[in-house]
Amino acid sequence: MARKSLLPVIGLLLAGVALGACRDEGGKGEYFAISGKLFEFNYRLAKATYIVTLNPMQPMDGRQVAVVTFEDPAGGEPLVIRQKIWPRLSHVTLESPPLTCVVKDKPYVVSISIEGADGSVVQKIDTTITSSLDQSILPDRALVVGPVYELNKDLAGHPDGRLPDQPKADCPAKV
Repeated sequence: MARKSLLPVIGLLLAGVALGACRDEGGKGEYFAISGKLFEFNYRLAKATYIVTLNPMQPMDGRQVAVVTFEDPAGGEPLVIRQKIWPRLSHVTLESPPLTCVVKDKPYVVSISIEGADGSVVQKIDTTITSSLDQSILPDRALVVGPVYELNKDLAGHPDGRLPDQPKADCPAKV
């Protein structure tokens, strides 16, 4: 009778060991996985940026750097940032400089290279980010300015942030 009650326990232990072994083998070589990617449209500041979030798949020693290349929606040279990876953070957030000309439903290319302490690429991640909004939803200028978010005096009489005869960004034609 005691032997029959041990069989399910032994089976569960073996299954747990097998699952743990599968997980460890699957993560080798991968330092990070994408956990989120989006366009952030900050209406108050009248700016759009790419944001990519990475989750670490294994411990980092604090000498890694993320080099991110974002496609420029305005059609210029790619936007490149270098960011140190801090080892104790639960995730890494990568943000582009402010963008212009973001178009709804167009996929934009983002490439991430994780460099080791010696500068060699230890992981490469290629992805795309597609906006669900067009940048034309943003006001012409920031609605607020300064550290205490004072109303922008340039927009007096224009609470929606739209200025008449404001020059628009020279964006590539929508395809």
